[in-house]
Amino acid sequence: MGRDTLTVTDNRTGQKFEVAIENGAVRATDLTTPFLTSAGPGLVLYDPGLAHTAICSSSITNIQLEPGLLEHRGYRIEDLVEKSTYLEVTYLLLNGELPTAEQFAQFNEALAMRKFVHENVKSFIQGFRYDAQPMAMLAAAVGALGSFYPDAGEIDDIDARTSQMMRLVAKMPTLGAYAFRYGNGQPFVHPSDDLSYTGNLLSMMFRMSELEYVPNPKLERALDVLLMVHADHEQSAATTAVRAVGSAHVDPYAAVAAGVYALSGPMRGNADRDTLRMLREIGDVDAVPAFLERVKTGEERLFGFGHWVYRAFDPRAKILRAQLDVLYEDRPASPLLPVADELARQAGADEYFVSRGIHPNVDLYAGLTYEAIGINPSMFGVMFAIARSAGWIAQWLEMITDEDQTTIRPRQLYVGAGHRVYVPVGER
Repeated sequence: MGRDTLTVTDNRTGQKFEVAIENGAVRATDLTTPFLTSAGPGLVLYDPGLAHTAICSSSITNIQLEPGLLEHRGYRIEDLVEKSTYLEVTYLLLNGELPTAEQFAQFNEALAMRKFVHENVKSFIQGFRYDAQPMAMLAAAVGALGSFYPDAGEIDDIDARTSQMMRLVAKMPTLGAYAFRYGNGQPFVHPSDDLSYTGNLLSMMFRMSELEYVPNPKLERALDVLLMVHADHEQSAATTAVRAVGSAHVDPYAAVAAGVYALSGPMRGNADRDTLRMLREIGDVDAVPAFLERVKTGEERLFGFGHWVYRAFDPRAKILRAQLDVLYEDRPASPLLPVADELARQAGADEYFVSRGIHPNVDLYAGLTYEAIGINPSMFGVMFAIARSAGWIAQWLEMITDEDQTTIRPRQLYVGAGHRVYVPVGER
């Protein structure tokens, strides 16, 4: 984009100055520097939640709001899902380009060498209560991984940090599956060299006494699609947490653990579970109109709709809806699927929702897809974290190699008391 300027006038003093506009943005320092005083900043930018502030420049993921488009490194998510795999998307996110056949073979070999975890990690997971939340186990285990590798903190060494990145990609499914098995009171299943990345995850979660575990191809593909649609999504709260913690130059395990913890919060990690609960409460397509009316009056909350970013139908929701048709080709569909479809149809024809930009998002069909694979709601967040780890690692790498980036230390707008005189406790 071209270079333009913004003219700013301070009406208190009449002072005018110009600020450069580059790529649709202005630098905060260009706005605040003219107001610096010997006592500090005379003007700060107040933006709760950073909803209007770009904390970085990134070439990883792009979301176009109105048309509802999602691209990774310039490739549409629809094209990637149709023609690619989660591991190929992971390579793309980390390296900026799709791999050649030789590069992809080397990538797979590097991951295969790293998918096992130290036996002490198993003991660590077994130290949790029997009913511990899987996300808590995953976050703690990911953070602990750094203690097993002496070079974990050598983030300026290309070879060392590449090793940590490969370890994280390879071990996330192992840790997630171990959390799943532990919560079910089942023995851990070792990774297999004979299965794909996604097939291996299914094996570690569901294998019982079979001499050989052969994943159902439809379930394997559906899970791979789920991982792809969740791989990265710009600067979400969890991704921002990864960047914030990573900006202190901690090892990538600590940064990714921060992302898992952020994702475990009810404002994000429970959305697909809440959507399933809502669908069960509605129960039948005939109950949809009355439910939507209660949403309008504030009596009910509508989950699986609306988004912090999109102002159109979330493209990931369309992808998962199509995937459900494939999953249910040879078995009865979930009775909740028609309810979800009817919600999407009626809300899409209602001016109340359309005018407010409230369209279906990925969560409307994500929970249904997980359940169709056989994954229970307590594990939805773990699966999300496994998928998003590819994006987190890519974002972490981009941040530590970006010369513009420094330790994240936002300003605040102080609105508390002024100077106060201390009074001893006996005189108060």
